[in-house]
Amino acid sequence: MSDKMRIAGQFIAALPFSDALNMSLEDIGDGSAVISMPYDSKLVGDPRTGVVHGGAVSALMDTCCGAAVMSHPSSPGGTATIDLRIEYLRAAKPGQKITTRAECYHVTRSVAFVRATAHDEEDTNPVATATGSFVVEGK
Repeated sequence: MSDKMRIAGQFIAALPFSDALNMSLEDIGDGSAVISMPYDSKLVGDPRTGVVHGGAVSALMDTCCGAAVMSHPSSPGGTATIDLRIEYLRAAKPGQKITTRAECYHVTRSVAFVRATAHDEEDTNPVATATGSFVVEGK
């Protein structure tokens, strides 16, 4: 396991909500991360439709973006969300895993910029997109 994968795994494991949402780090690279969350009836926002609550999708996207920042080649220290704008494009299909892919595309002395996309198992039609800025510590 790469050092960045280990560090990102520790980061995710330290967040109680990521454990509650059963998030799983799928991949991490130079400024990118992929994290998934399985469908769980505990996360349903509307019992009539079985659709996962947008807050769970938001938490998944925020966590994935933070992991992408931490994996950036500039090797910043810790990070925290400054701003995260999420556009919900459609409801995730009930019963399907949701996966977020995030890319940290620019880092300054104190701020990292990230974009992300969340998909259910229909990989060609996004559930949500996000753009955000994150504090960069220790750079």
